[in-house]
Amino acid sequence: MDKKKKIFVVVAILFIVATIIVGYDISRKTSFPGSKKYLKESIAPSENVEKDSVEVKTK
Repeated sequence: MDKKKKIFVVVAILFIVATIIVGYDISRKTSFPGSKKYLKESIAPSENVEKDSVEVKTK
């Protein structure tokens, strides 16, 4: 192989390795959306929140 091909192969291998490392790092810090349990508050807000937000004061 000539010098240009060797440089190209080295750069390509480095790029692929860097992409794999970044992908692995990102995948460790995130979780699959379906694996999280929904919080009780997000499904049905508590009664106190509803009363406070709907309450209208009259004089």
